[in-house]
Amino acid sequence: MNDLPLVALSLIALAPIAIVMLLLVILRWPAKNAMPIAYFVTVLIAFLVWNTPGAQIVAASIHGLVTAANLLFIVFGAILLLNTLKACGDIHAIRQGFIDISPDRRVQAIIIAWLFGSFIEGAAGFGAPAAIAAPLLVAIGFPAMAAVVVALIIQSTPVSFGAVGTPILVGVNTGLSGQTEVASVVVALGMTHESYLHLIGATVALLHGIAGSFVPLIMVSVMTRFFGKNRSFREGLAIWKFALFAGLAFTIPSNILARFLGPEFPSLLGALVGLCLVVPATRAGLFKPKKAWAFPDEEEWDTEWRGELQIDAHDQAAKVSGGHLIKAWSPYLIVAALLVVTRTVQPIKALITSDAVTISWANIFNSGIGTKSQPLYLPGFIFVLTVVLCYAIFRMNQTQIRQSLGESGRTVLGAASALVFAVPMVQVFINSKSDSLAQMPIVLADGVSTLFGSLWPLIAPTIGGLGAFIAGSNTISNMLFAFFQFSMAQKIGATEHIVVALQAVGGAAGNMICVHNVVFASATVGLLGKEGSVIRKTLAPMMGYALFAGALGLVMIGGPGRTLGTIFVAGFVLLIIWFIFVGIRSEALEKES
Repeated sequence: MNDLPLVALSLIALAPIAIVMLLLVILRWPAKNAMPIAYFVTVLIAFLVWNTPGAQIVAASIHGLVTAANLLFIVFGAILLLNTLKACGDIHAIRQGFIDISPDRRVQAIIIAWLFGSFIEGAAGFGAPAAIAAPLLVAIGFPAMAAVVVALIIQSTPVSFGAVGTPILVGVNTGLSGQTEVASVVVALGMTHESYLHLIGATVALLHGIAGSFVPLIMVSVMTRFFGKNRSFREGLAIWKFALFAGLAFTIPSNILARFLGPEFPSLLGALVGLCLVVPATRAGLFKPKKAWAFPDEEEWDTEWRGELQIDAHDQAAKVSGGHLIKAWSPYLIVAALLVVTRTVQPIKALITSDAVTISWANIFNSGIGTKSQPLYLPGFIFVLTVVLCYAIFRMNQTQIRQSLGESGRTVLGAASALVFAVPMVQVFINSKSDSLAQMPIVLADGVSTLFGSLWPLIAPTIGGLGAFIAGSNTISNMLFAFFQFSMAQKIGATEHIVVALQAVGGAAGNMICVHNVVFASATVGLLGKEGSVIRKTLAPMMGYALFAGALGLVMIGGPGRTLGTIFVAGFVLLIIWFIFVGIRSEALEKES
C-alpha cells in the first residue's frame, strides 16, 4: 500500500487523530474508553499501511508505557502534596490568603494559573503547572473543570521556554542539528549554530510576547462564559485592564530575557518578575476590578463541573497571620526552590540525571527505539520529597498520612487506565517510520503543505500544535517538525528561522489540547471521564493562538502592505479592540451595579 498517493496517505495518517477527536470531543467518551480504540487503530495502520516492523511497534509501546509511568508518578506526587495540606488543614490559610489579596476569582486565576503556573513551567515543564495549579485552584473554591480549563489555557506562552528552555535547546536543536541545509544558512548569515538557535528563541519570544499578552484576558473570559452564573464572556472582558497588565508583566521581561540571556530563563524569571509586579499592585488596588466576580453557589454548579477532589473551603472570617500563611505556603515554596535548584545547578542536575540513577533500555528488540526514566529528576520526586518534609513541618500523625496516601493512590489508578493506552498510541504514531515511508506525522504534514504553498507560515503553528497534540510535548513536536518547517521555508522562499519559530510557538499552544495534558490535569482534580468536555473549551483558544501567530509570521516574512498576512493581522487586531471595547462597557456596568 506504499504506492498510495500522498493525499491518501495523509488522510490515513490523520485517522488516529480523527478518532481521538471523534470519540473524546464529539461523542464525549471518557479517555479510558476512547484511547484503547485509538491505540489499536494506530497499531493496525502502522503495521498494515506503513509496514512498520512488529518489533518497532512493541518497542514504541514499551517506551510509551515507561513515559506513562513517569507521568503517573508526577500525578501521584502533585495530588499527595495537596492531600497532605488538606489533611493538616493548612489549605484554608492559603485560600484565605488569596481572599485577602482579592476575593475576585478572575484575579485569583491570573495570579495562580498565569503567573505562578508560568513560573513552575519555566522551572520544570513535564505538565507540572497543571499538576500544581489545577488542584490548588480547586482547594480555594474553583469548580474542578474550571480549574483544569484555566490551567490548560496558560499552557501556551511559557511552554516554549519551559524546563529551563528544553523545547528550544533540546527540541529545536535536535531537529536542526546535523542538517547540511541548516549549516549552509548559518554560515551564510555569519553565525554559529548556537547564535542561530538564540535567534530562533528570540523570535519565539517575540511571537509569544504579542499573542501571549492576551492569554490572561482570554482565559478569564472563557472561565466566566462557561462557569459563571450568567454564562457571559463580558464578565471576563470587564477585567481587561488587570488582565493586560498581568499579561505584559510577564511577556515584556520574558522578551528581554530571551534576547539577552537566551532560551533558559524567559519563563522562569519572566514569571517571577510578573509575580513581583502583579501581587503588590493587586494589594495596592492598581487595575483591580471594583466589583469582585465569583462562581455561583456550589449547589448551583453543573454536575459536569464537579470532580472527586473535595475540600471543605468555607470562608473563614479571621485574617490569617503572616507566619501561618508562610507556613501554609511553605510546601509550594519548597517545591519551587527545589525545581529551580535541580534544573539550574549543574552539579546537582548531573548527579540526579547520572547513569547510576537512570533506568534505561536502549535499542529495545533491536528496533532503534530506547526508553529511560530518571525518577530523581522528575517533578514527582520533588513533590514526594516535599511531602516528607511536610510531615515534619506540620507534625502530621499516622492517620493523616495514611489518609493522604490512600486518596492519592486511588487518583493515580483512575488516571492509569487512560494513560497506559494514550501514551503508547502516541509513541507508535511518531515511531511508525518504515523503509518506504516517513513517520505518520511527517507524511500528514507533507500532505497539508501541498494545500497552502506560499501561505505556509499561516498554518505552520497549527502543524506545531498538531505535533504537541499527538506527542504531548512541545519538545517532541519541535524534534519532529523543526527541520520539516525549515525545509518548507526554503521551498517557498521564506525566512527559515521565522518559520521554525512559528513551529515552536504552535507546539507550545498545542499543549492546551493534547490528550496527555488533559488526562493529566483532570486526574489531579478527580475529573477523569470528562476530558472531551475540557478539550471543547480549550480548542478555540488554541486555534486562535496558532492562527494569530501564523498571521504575525506572514507579516514578518512578507512585510506590511496589501497582503493576506496584513489582512489577517488587521482582523485579529480589530477583534482585540472589540474585546477591549466590550470590556470597557462591561466594566462600567459593573461599577454601576
